[in-house]
Amino acid sequence: MLSSENLEWEEVSCEHIVKDEWIDFRKSCYRFPDGSSFEPFYSYSRRDYVVVVATDEDGKYICVHQYRHGIKQVTCEFCAGGIERDDGAEYGKRIDSEHAEAALDAAKRELLEETGYESDNWKFLLSVPSNATIADNYANIFVARNCRKTSSQDLDDTEFLNVHLYTRAEIDKLIAAGDFPQTSHIMALLLAEK
Repeated sequence: MLSSENLEWEEVSCEHIVKDEWIDFRKSCYRFPDGSSFEPFYSYSRRDYVVVVATDEDGKYICVHQYRHGIKQVTCEFCAGGIERDDGAEYGKRIDSEHAEAALDAAKRELLEETGYESDNWKFLLSVPSNATIADNYANIFVARNCRKTSSQDLDDTEFLNVHLYTRAEIDKLIAAGDFPQTSHIMALLLAEK
């Protein structure tokens, strides 16, 4: 772990602007190392999630197209989804195995539900903050190789997505065109190739 070198901020106050089962959106005031204070700093808690870089038996990448309301665009990306909890919360402490589904179980479930594919060849790559500037949740990156189609999709009520298979060169074109815009998914692709 990095030395704090007198760089840590002290949270002086915190107002929960929205706190429900989906998000804890906060406005905070912080005291800086030099003693001065500033506000507002906004942050939020959401649940940890998985990203699955999956390839089929022919080596093609299994991707999904879906609408992303943040950028108001249909995107191409890898299969991904939240790690479920049994306590009714959508977020919680990072190390909370008592209530949170195992990340690998979530990855296998999301791949099957979103694409109908399964694999016996899984590898965990990395757990990384999704956006360390404003959020406290983590993306858990997995690779699934030699995936085979075993069922149809089993989508949630709010999921509307289509499955597409791509070569690496085709994904490069999608990235260059801005159609594969998820940063954690691009990072996952690069890590999967190491």
